[in-house]
Amino acid sequence: MNDMDVPTETTSLPLPDDVNVCHAMIRQLLEAQGKQQRMIDRMEHQLADLLRRLYGRSSEKIDPAQLPLFGEQVEQLRRENDIQPPPEQPSPASSTKNTNGHGRRKLPADLPRTRVVHDLPESQRACPCCGEMRQEIGQETSEQLEYEPAKLSVIEHVRIKYACRACEQSAAESGPQIVTAEKPLMAIEKGLAGPGLIAHVMVSKYDDHLPLNRLERILKRHGIDISRSTMWGWVAQATDPLERLVECMITRMLKSKVIWTDDTPVDVQDRDRPKAMRTGRFWVYLGDEDHPYTVYSYTPNRSRAGPMEFLKDWGRDEQRYMQADAFGGYDGIYAGLAGGQVIEVACWAHARRKFHDARKSDYARSSQALAMIRVLYDVEAEAREMTSPERALLRQKKSQPILKEFKTWLDSQQAPQGGVLPKSPMGEAITYAMNQWEALQVYISDGDLSIDNNVAERALRQIAVGRKNWLFLGGDNGGRAAAIVFSLLATCRRHNVEPLSYLRDVLTRISSWPTSRLAELLPDRWKPGVSPSN
Repeated sequence: MNDMDVPTETTSLPLPDDVNVCHAMIRQLLEAQGKQQRMIDRMEHQLADLLRRLYGRSSEKIDPAQLPLFGEQVEQLRRENDIQPPPEQPSPASSTKNTNGHGRRKLPADLPRTRVVHDLPESQRACPCCGEMRQEIGQETSEQLEYEPAKLSVIEHVRIKYACRACEQSAAESGPQIVTAEKPLMAIEKGLAGPGLIAHVMVSKYDDHLPLNRLERILKRHGIDISRSTMWGWVAQATDPLERLVECMITRMLKSKVIWTDDTPVDVQDRDRPKAMRTGRFWVYLGDEDHPYTVYSYTPNRSRAGPMEFLKDWGRDEQRYMQADAFGGYDGIYAGLAGGQVIEVACWAHARRKFHDARKSDYARSSQALAMIRVLYDVEAEAREMTSPERALLRQKKSQPILKEFKTWLDSQQAPQGGVLPKSPMGEAITYAMNQWEALQVYISDGDLSIDNNVAERALRQIAVGRKNWLFLGGDNGGRAAAIVFSLLATCRRHNVEPLSYLRDVLTRISSWPTSRLAELLPDRWKPGVSPSN
């Protein structure tokens, strides 16, 4: 009998007469059915999670009304640790209108203002009662914000030449004695673009997420035909001197006690294979409050060699902390850098996300885990305005008992006693938390540490938004240039520095700026218009 002769329907197969064999067959079928059902449940969970990530809300907030089973437990944890829940925001329907502190905001005082006076004509000034002319008693002023479209201009650099008239007779023998005024330093030597235009292209592409083809079309509206390849050439040349500035920023950032880091993928054109793409990586590193710099790095892949090379000189003098996700490539950093002096700090937001994603398949356990994590974040809300030592003491007093209870709960849920299957979404969430447990507790030991790595994830959001617009990088050189500009723009944002003015001024002066004073051009120390001689 060949394979084609095998019956395809189980009902056509003869059933055994032996009861024990039938029981064994039933058990086998039930086991197979259970495996199939678990596979179906897992695939449905993955599909629902994928659809939520693509089309749903990215927020992981849980409505308090959805935690009825564990509301009393949350309140009990809060009462035991004397934790005040964050104030609830009143709903729009129930809140009354409050005009204090609301309404139209005042416009910045440093904006240029044009005064337009609206006066009554002579014929309307007469009083309708007595006919006498009414006198001015005051003014009523209102402001309106107006926008003037960007404009292009041409700067003519005229270099005056001088010659000695007395030497004209001997010019044939010794040549004319001519001297010309020195040419000012340019952002791009012999380039068409001025520093303001280069800064505009950088900010538009890397901060406002406008691809160069859109900038090309915008310039055409002004009657200027400049190709996107030309604009990319400007960016590439201008980042050469800016790289020195970012290296100075990196040197200072690596003195941080704590560094927050994360990475995100980006499509890169493969020059060896036309129309093919490969995956590169942007990494972000954020320094602490004493070294407030945000630095990006680009690598062609996600190998651990990238962060290992970037952080190779960090932590050699004293103990440091690095907060990141559970990427295995960081393990070499914790073990290899500075003889193991770099301590891993895990992210509670990542752990929480695992339990949040498991809520469809195991609502009860998911709600219980999220409730306990919520209380941990209530402690952080209470400690937000405290000093570092005060924050550490508060965490030891209030967060440590919650962590202990959470660990007991995790132990009780694991199979076989807890009944949670390891490969289920809830089982994976519990396994993640257990594997990261030591690193998840580190934050309570030092007030300078954070409960999660959200600050790094927010820093990468800028790239994620831009990636939806410019889609891919043209090559590794484009990735390295983008990392330089991203670093300067993110640090400007961190210090509330207007990026266009900053880049325009720095591009104008950096070519002549002494290396010994390079730190003065960093966003946190930058003073516009200050020359090296001052």
